[in-house]
Amino acid sequence: MIRAVLLFLMVAWAGVAQAQLSALARLDGDGLVIARGDEGLMLDLEMTRAVPWRVFSLADPARLVVDFSELDWTGVDEAALASVEGVTAVRTGLFRPGWSRLVVTLDDPFLVEQAGMRRVGQDGARVGLTLVPTDAETFAAEVGAPESAVFDMADPLPPVSRGEGPLVVVLDPGHGGIDPGAEREGIREADLMLTFARELKEVLLRQDGIDVVLTRDEDVFVPLEERVSFARAAGADIFLSLHADALAEGRANGATVYTLAEEATDIASQKLAERHDRADLLAGVDLNQTGDEVALVLMDMARTETQPRSDALADAIVDGIRTATQSTYKTPRLEAGFSVLKAPDIPSVLIELGFLSSKRDREKMVDSEWRRRAAEGIRDAVLEWALEDQAAKERLRQ
Repeated sequence: MIRAVLLFLMVAWAGVAQAQLSALARLDGDGLVIARGDEGLMLDLEMTRAVPWRVFSLADPARLVVDFSELDWTGVDEAALASVEGVTAVRTGLFRPGWSRLVVTLDDPFLVEQAGMRRVGQDGARVGLTLVPTDAETFAAEVGAPESAVFDMADPLPPVSRGEGPLVVVLDPGHGGIDPGAEREGIREADLMLTFARELKEVLLRQDGIDVVLTRDEDVFVPLEERVSFARAAGADIFLSLHADALAEGRANGATVYTLAEEATDIASQKLAERHDRADLLAGVDLNQTGDEVALVLMDMARTETQPRSDALADAIVDGIRTATQSTYKTPRLEAGFSVLKAPDIPSVLIELGFLSSKRDREKMVDSEWRRRAAEGIRDAVLEWALEDQAAKERLRQ
């Protein structure tokens, strides 16, 4: 049996020149097909050309991950594929520049038994995988992302001086790439928040003394931990994560601003934080938990100073958005355990600009004039907070 952890950067047939393993491939024929048979699961993918690819499996939950360099997933019906017996979710999209990813979440452990690529016609190629059921113990021993499949963050930015230098604001447009976030009426949260982040950056940069950095400036996936690491490498003075959620049931309107807390303000906030964190799993990220007790104590000590500053920043942003747009949720200041807010040394807040599940909010958020006012409200809040935060520091020095 092929170990699911194995990495394949494979050519399907002898004599295929490397020049053919280049450029963007597209789905062809029946595209991506997943079927349940007597022996297990079969995956078949036909594309217009051969490209380098690799496959491995991850646990908790059981997931099959297949990367291609580079494949356009247009035409994939993720919902239909997720209805196949044994499959609970299918996610496709850009994972890193130059790499596209397929993640199949399974309701039981399956290991890859056969994997291969073969020629189809003059230039096309077909990838075939056979997965067979196994027990949980065998699965846990066999799976894991190989080192060559772990995409490290790009070279960190040089630290920015925090002395008398500019206020460094890191904007974090949520989701991206293989993780589109919430979707309603053809609007994707990842796209909308990237647009808003770019607009907010322009508004902030019109103010002297502010530098702005985005955790992503294209439709690409960035793991949650990397977003925090990126902010620290950029010398962030504040971190603003931008989102626009959708409710599966119930109604809600207006912006909300979150700060970090172990206990969520309410059940809805807790579920929202779980959905945000779950996006990393659905994108095929191998989450390793660390148990460094000393580091945890030091982080708690750092948060003793940082948390009140985050709270003050969140309060200012609520007031800024309310004043600029008159569009905030009935209880706009909430708390939850968002992983993206866990930098112990950077005041961090998460802004839900509105609810994509609300027709009223959708109409506002796709309106460039409304977004401009919201951006200006956030800018005013950041400036007010910075002045008060500096004054508080000076009082402490006296």
